[in-house]
Amino acid sequence: MDATASAHAAALWAGLHLILLLVLSVLVTRQRRKHHVEIGDGGVPALNQAIRAFGNATEYVPAALAGLGLLALAGAPPLLIHPIGAILFAGRIAHAVGLSRSTSATLPRALGVLGTWISYVAIAAALLFYAIP
Repeated sequence: MDATASAHAAALWAGLHLILLLVLSVLVTRQRRKHHVEIGDGGVPALNQAIRAFGNATEYVPAALAGLGLLALAGAPPLLIHPIGAILFAGRIAHAVGLSRSTSATLPRALGVLGTWISYVAIAAALLFYAIP
């Protein structure tokens, strides 16, 4: 297996997820400035939602990216890394959109959780597969 191609695949999804985290961070900063809140959420629902959208992404994305990186190092093919990265990315965007728009259970949030969990299961299964020499 071409380790370079696998590393490039993992790098693509890491880069896209970092951009997503940056965008979510900027959205928090915009809400802070708009409502003149320096720390916490100031009781502002829109700021709380932005904080949670960013926070939730930071809770899930790093472990998944570590898993994708380890898959690349273990020699997993790009054709395995790309679908997992895409499902994770779509899930994280859907979740962020859903959480940014409502604190209630919404279809985008549910799809986001599902995509994230599917990615986690796929990464875990693939890592266990590649862990056996």
